[in-house]
Amino acid sequence: MDAIVAEGLEKTYAKDVRALDGVSFTVRAGEVFGLLGPNGAGKSTTVRILVTLTTPDGGRATVAGYDVLRDPNRVRRAIGYVPQASGVDTYASGRENLVLQGRVQGLGGRELTRRVDELLELFDLRHAANRVVRGYSGGMKRRLDVALGLVHRPQVLFLDEPTTGLDPEARVAMWDELARLAEAESLTILLTTHYLEEADELADRLAIVSRGRVVVEGTPEELKRALRGDAVTVELADGRGTDAERIVARLASVLEASVDGTHLRARAENGAQAVPVILSALESRGLPVASVTIARPSLDDVYLHYTGRDFRSDDAAGA
Repeated sequence: MDAIVAEGLEKTYAKDVRALDGVSFTVRAGEVFGLLGPNGAGKSTTVRILVTLTTPDGGRATVAGYDVLRDPNRVRRAIGYVPQASGVDTYASGRENLVLQGRVQGLGGRELTRRVDELLELFDLRHAANRVVRGYSGGMKRRLDVALGLVHRPQVLFLDEPTTGLDPEARVAMWDELARLAEAESLTILLTTHYLEEADELADRLAIVSRGRVVVEGTPEELKRALRGDAVTVELADGRGTDAERIVARLASVLEASVDGTHLRARAENGAQAVPVILSALESRGLPVASVTIARPSLDDVYLHYTGRDFRSDDAAGA
């Protein structure tokens, strides 16, 4: 059974801000699914619809087999939700936060005590269980946030930007925690992220979202493998990007080319053979090159291929 089904979701906010423009995807039971996109792409709005915190203007969705509009209470009982903003009480201890959440979910007695102990162990928080949360590190607070979403053993867990605000070391540690979680709890996880490497690391499958639309869906490897050839990035010394794009796109060895500021990005069947040809073509037209790199296709290249825009530029603009 599909754990999540979204069909043609639409949402428009005030002043005709089109947040979602027909978002559709499915998440299979038991998989880790990523919604990858830059800031402002519509990821959080999608999640808020799926967890019944807002209603769509059009389309339909089911979570754990329940329609989010017709059966919102059943959806809420079946899910855990970890929003971007932390929901922990910083003046209570980690254990007190988990106990309170369990009681809100109808748990009590030995069952709740066992579950709290399980989660403290799973998220490596047992040593700090009785400490006040305001003394936790950012990574510890975020792990507690995720634990709160799991107290009642949901079928589906929603993680909205689970590592935003963490330093690189804490982010990698959280990836390890989430990978163990997916195996230990045997539940469906939908996470949103604007970190390309996070989606690549964690997601069994993902949908890339841009400007309120899903532009492509598949496993990270499938999406990267579908792009033939190598990614060639050329840093232009004088910034004449439009001229460079026109020149390189005409070369027989180049599959596609685009420019973002002073960087020309091209795909070629054989990057090592294409680089001398590209450099020669640019230099013969008086376009000096500062540097050049070759790499296998990444999710950044996938985004560029399907949207015609650079992911990081879109992310900065959305922020």
